[in-house]
Amino acid sequence: MTSGFFDAVAPAIFEGPDSTNPMAFRHYNPDEMVMGKRMEDHLRFAVAYWHSFAWEGGDPFGGQTFIRPWHPQDDMGRAKMKADVAFEMFERLGAPYFCWHDADVRPEGANLSESIDRLNEITDYFAEKMEGAKVGCLWGTANMFSHRRWMSGASTNPDPDVFAYAAATVKSCMDATQKLGGENYVLWGGREGYETLLNTDMGRELDHMGAFLNMVVEYKHKIGFKGQILVEPKPQEPSKHQYDYDAATCIGFLRKYGLENEVKLNLEQGHAILAGHSFEHEIAVATSEGMLGSIDMNRNDYQSGWDTDQFPNNVPEVALCYYHILKAGGLGLGGTNFDAKLRRQSLDAEDLIAAHVGGMDICARGLKAAAAMIEDGGLEDALSERYAGWDGAEAQAMLKSDLASISERVLGGGIEPQPRSGRQEILENYVSRFV
Repeated sequence: MTSGFFDAVAPAIFEGPDSTNPMAFRHYNPDEMVMGKRMEDHLRFAVAYWHSFAWEGGDPFGGQTFIRPWHPQDDMGRAKMKADVAFEMFERLGAPYFCWHDADVRPEGANLSESIDRLNEITDYFAEKMEGAKVGCLWGTANMFSHRRWMSGASTNPDPDVFAYAAATVKSCMDATQKLGGENYVLWGGREGYETLLNTDMGRELDHMGAFLNMVVEYKHKIGFKGQILVEPKPQEPSKHQYDYDAATCIGFLRKYGLENEVKLNLEQGHAILAGHSFEHEIAVATSEGMLGSIDMNRNDYQSGWDTDQFPNNVPEVALCYYHILKAGGLGLGGTNFDAKLRRQSLDAEDLIAAHVGGMDICARGLKAAAAMIEDGGLEDALSERYAGWDGAEAQAMLKSDLASISERVLGGGIEPQPRSGRQEILENYVSRFV
């Protein structure tokens, strides 16, 4: 028995770069070897439950455009129907993973106890379906931003009862994630921030957020969860200013509260753009500190000022992201999650499959380009040449010296450095050869 939703859509298969079939992979071949590893094992694709199945097509100026058989999610029957459709899509895509928020998979209960019971019921249903499917749980998380109770934050809320409710919610979601064999648990602080400093004690809120995350880590070890704990940077939307602004801010926060060896980052391209960065920058910051955990691969509309969560379509951008990921040794327990949604005019079941096929293909093409650049070595050679002066004994000794000694050497040796070209255009032309 099937739900019937995808009956008119055939499973996506690899047809090669000459294919003109919009529902087939041109570059994503799961078994293709890239730098000695299967492509599927490099990319570790995950379908996002919320955008793919829970989102109804609304925007700030208009309501629902998607009329799905499982909408609205107001009873467990529809929640299970949605799960049936989701697992059919995972199979058609050959996606190795999926990820979820609690509010996406179960209807809200009359109280927390009922909500947890419903979460346990639907994740038991997931577990049954996973037994006969080739799909795993990349990560779970708690939605602590949509309901009105979270309007002033979760762990940073001025009301201690909301903090307590958040703690109980996260515990239930961590338990469910472990039950499903999840490889990560993510905390996305959607409203951990402020709208105005007139009513905000920032220092106290940050301390509460640090205490909360330490409790999460403590509970991870208590239950023997072997996965990663991840936090997701985002600068704004819905809060005016969120405490997890970008990768650098999150790393500083984790170090302040002694969590740098326990928690890593789940980075999203759209959030990087909102912070005024590129995705490549955010990944490079995280990998330079050994704190990259996983990625949300999407894109923003550069003409809009909000997080549009579109599927990726820019191979050069994606290639440079995977270049830094491959240089750092890969995604490990993390993966490539599509935190991306259809445009609200894309109504059909076929659109949902096509969007993921296109996104997976873009990532595969980017991965192959990144691997080719690493194997060629041109960018590494350029870096080595640019910083070659620092390889000398005198330059290395200077790093352990003092200002007075360095000044004496400069003045005594008549050192007058001349600028050297950064060769940016030449390097950009080099990247273009591969993408």
